[in-house]
Amino acid sequence: MARASSASVVVPSSNARRTREWSDGKLNAREPSPRRAPTKPSPSATKCRRKFLYYFPNGFRDETYIAWERQYKWDAHEKWDQQLGREQFRAMLRAGAFVEIAAAAVKIESRTNLLFSFEKMAMRDAVKTPAGAKMFAQGLYDFLYGPGEMQRKIERWCETVGALPRRQTRVLTWPVLTVFPFIARPEEHIFLKPTVTRVAARKYDFDFTYKSRPNWDTYASLRAFAETVRHDVRDLRPRDMIDLQSFIWVQGSDEYPD
Repeated sequence: MARASSASVVVPSSNARRTREWSDGKLNAREPSPRRAPTKPSPSATKCRRKFLYYFPNGFRDETYIAWERQYKWDAHEKWDQQLGREQFRAMLRAGAFVEIAAAAVKIESRTNLLFSFEKMAMRDAVKTPAGAKMFAQGLYDFLYGPGEMQRKIERWCETVGALPRRQTRVLTWPVLTVFPFIARPEEHIFLKPTVTRVAARKYDFDFTYKSRPNWDTYASLRAFAETVRHDVRDLRPRDMIDLQSFIWVQGSDEYPD
């Protein structure tokens, strides 16, 4: 993402079409899986790796990488855990503290540069009313921690975000849909910036299935892209989706020229 200020520091072609589903974070059988990677990454993957290491020679442990790309995202995750961890989130729901949940989520995200200003504004407007806050809080908890197959959960989350009140700017966008799960559970969920991710997928020669309206197939394809990257750079020891999303960002962002 855009580089954090110093204050913040503190496709392969022909990916497998066999599908799988995620249930409670475990892989079962309908999400498109990453292709079975060859022993050596493809030439495109190797080129992307070289680019990442050009900017960050020590990979995901590089001090500059941590300062520019990782730390502010991890700080947001830790703040989320403190204020909206699973048990606290559930207790607040039971207490009917929907407005407080929504306000905390929006405030935590606001300290990052993950969303554009107009997206931040659309999200703030969407949860200003008690009804909007309740819809958001219940829908997000269900997506993050509820039972069921991942496909159905992402479809319900799309329905929830699409039904939130809007003033001017559309609320149901890929960045808004994916930013809160990414902050809350970066071990499982990834953030999608459409333009940058599509550029990165082309450079990586990954067949990224993209539609602008949020949907299961695109989300599953994004996760497959991330898992392909994870396999190809496994020797660099990516920790979570923060590292994988950052690697993808470096490939597609104008902030990092080829």
